[in-house]
Amino acid sequence: MKTTTAYAVGGNVILAGILLMLVGDFMFALNDAMGKWLVASFSVGQVLLVRSLGAFLVLGPMLSRAPAKSLLKVDKPHWQFARVLMATGDTALFYAAVTYMPLADVMTFYMAGPIYVAAISHFLLGERIGWRRWLAVLVGFIGVVIALRPSSAMLSWPSIFALVGSLSFALSLVLGRVLRSTPDVTLVTWQTLGSLLTGIVLSIGTWSTFSGQQLAALLLLGVVSCSAHLMITRSLKLAPASLLAPLQYTLLLWAIVFGWTFFGDFPDRQTLVGAVVIVFAGMFIFHRAKVKAQEPVVPNNSSHG
Repeated sequence: MKTTTAYAVGGNVILAGILLMLVGDFMFALNDAMGKWLVASFSVGQVLLVRSLGAFLVLGPMLSRAPAKSLLKVDKPHWQFARVLMATGDTALFYAAVTYMPLADVMTFYMAGPIYVAAISHFLLGERIGWRRWLAVLVGFIGVVIALRPSSAMLSWPSIFALVGSLSFALSLVLGRVLRSTPDVTLVTWQTLGSLLTGIVLSIGTWSTFSGQQLAALLLLGVVSCSAHLMITRSLKLAPASLLAPLQYTLLLWAIVFGWTFFGDFPDRQTLVGAVVIVFAGMFIFHRAKVKAQEPVVPNNSSHG
């Protein structure tokens, strides 16, 4: 009887983890759609600044309970600084890209994050990957090139923003593994401070006045993204990462739905083909990592979302 009860409790905990991951991904996608809507009226710097202030509405109570030394005295400060740079670059470049590109197109580039992580981890973390995963990495890069469109448009600034932003996103994930002993609230706080300072600099000379409703929407952007991050972080403590990792691809589905519903954008055939190739390659990498009994990296610190 006790064994049956234990299995039931374990199953409920894993189910809770799955649901938290799905809701967190939905909220990240909603946050991305809100960001695209807001950067149509405000500069990237202004969105970053007020969004960061909104995030502190969630982080504030957590910081009040955390000892000050956990925030000020951090391990590997040079890696902490590098992660803040990458996370801030990811956020700023994501908003710069969605200003000019459909949401699903930009998200297609970001879905290649786990593929970049596999390649970067081999060199930066010394995690050996076999020929099958290297082949999947190559296939994933082909998917990115398909989505980029091998033409002069491939060198357009919005596409470059999305590509470099997705690479920054992947680097921030890898650095998150390097800093896995750092409390999550510390990582998020420094990441948010980086976005805040960058927002202040970028908003100089580009500040636009906003209504009370627009201010509330900008603050809500930070609240939604920070809450989504906390949900995903919690989900990883309740269910195995190998089970949760593939669920991140629901972000692309939601990006298509929100892009079509709110902006009238639907990805064309070439973008969809690139997205399918990228998702297939990413799923194979997750599968091989599970076979090799290595937990894959899940983007639980998505900073743009």
